[in-house]
Amino acid sequence: MSTVPKLRIIHFVAKSLATNLGHKNTSTFFTFNSHLLISNNTSSIKHLRFSSHSPAPNSERHAEYGRLLPCPSQNNLARNIEHLVVREEGPIHAFIAKALDLPPLYVEDLIHFGAVHYALVCPKPPSTATQEEIKLYKEFTRPSVLRKRSSIKGKTVREAQNTSRITHVDQLVEAGTYVRVHVRPKRFPRCYEVDWRSRIIAVTESYVILDKPAGTSVGGTTDNIEETCANFATRALGLTTPLFTTHQIDNCTEGCVVLARTKAYCSVFHRKIREKQVKKLYLALAAAYVPIGVMTHYMRPNRKAPTIVSEDPIKDWYLCQLEVIECRKVPWPCDEVETKYGIEDQNWPNKEYAYECKINLLTGRTHQIRAQLAACGAPIVGDSMYMPAAISELASPGLNPFGKYKKHFESEADRECATVEWGAKHGKEPSVAIGLQACQISWDEGEHLYKAGAPWWTQ
Repeated sequence: MSTVPKLRIIHFVAKSLATNLGHKNTSTFFTFNSHLLISNNTSSIKHLRFSSHSPAPNSERHAEYGRLLPCPSQNNLARNIEHLVVREEGPIHAFIAKALDLPPLYVEDLIHFGAVHYALVCPKPPSTATQEEIKLYKEFTRPSVLRKRSSIKGKTVREAQNTSRITHVDQLVEAGTYVRVHVRPKRFPRCYEVDWRSRIIAVTESYVILDKPAGTSVGGTTDNIEETCANFATRALGLTTPLFTTHQIDNCTEGCVVLARTKAYCSVFHRKIREKQVKKLYLALAAAYVPIGVMTHYMRPNRKAPTIVSEDPIKDWYLCQLEVIECRKVPWPCDEVETKYGIEDQNWPNKEYAYECKINLLTGRTHQIRAQLAACGAPIVGDSMYMPAAISELASPGLNPFGKYKKHFESEADRECATVEWGAKHGKEPSVAIGLQACQISWDEGEHLYKAGAPWWTQ
């Protein structure tokens, strides 16, 4: 092993390699991010650098992989993902435990958390793949090989590459199956600190209204469907049937959320949203004054954060509108309050006052309020993603290629380059809370109307 290049190979994969060397019939698998390829012939082992990888934990970290619960108070472990291909049919939990040298109970917890996904056929490697990895992909996806697999008959290769979540620890996976394991899921320690019963605003036969705490996920993430508002509210109410998510608000946002008690009402509420029968009001704690009236931007059609918005219309960009109903000057939260609620200090130049804005959301786009307020120079307090960019634009007007002081671009390529640079001025997603609350939700012309409690910055 001393000849292996330092490619940030995580310790448990290295240990797995040593273990597998002692077995002639070891399962074949390859990992995109761990740079490890094992073939049927265990004497043929190659270490491949496939993509950049987060810094690996030290060897003592393995001792922490006993169980996922209790939840760590800090969520600062690197979140690596393992990509595997199964050679021999067998139970999923046994395959993962052996392939990644993880404790069986930890693997079972990963499956329970929804952190394991699979596809009948492994996806096409990205452009950074080596020739050997491309060769391996072709080996598993040759038409002659796929024709022998009854599980994919009637499906196109693209359809067979669609991933699904593994839900049972004993689920069998056949040879050629692709498996993605989120070894260290995103965690939500706040779930265990909240008095969930006290956050319930209303309970009806069809739905529950929750005053969602910041630092929690409404319905879960790609790698964690256990630590959710829906699950914890269900348990707090002692319900035998789980609550269903009807809409989302950001993890760092608090306030009113509607959880359906039946799948039927979930569909009903979705229809109300589509037909624009649902009205949402927000309170935003902005770092600068925001003018009263309708604010219009156009959002770049990109699913990845940060959200980029333009003051001028651009072809194929989405219309974003919100109405600022009122904006009043309030004291900037003191250090003690910011610390208590996990507000991240972004070094805004003037912290004497903040501005509490009541906002009527006219279109519901991802990060819309956060992106629009930041674009007009009034980012939300504690917003570690959008405030850094707003500070950069404040210091050097014109950095934002779509803002008030935007520059003229000679070509589309120049504008795209400026867009990438502008995106890099943004920071990471807030870990807990920002100054944003979904303070009121109503539908059926106000027949059903619910309000959240006082926002954190007033407590």
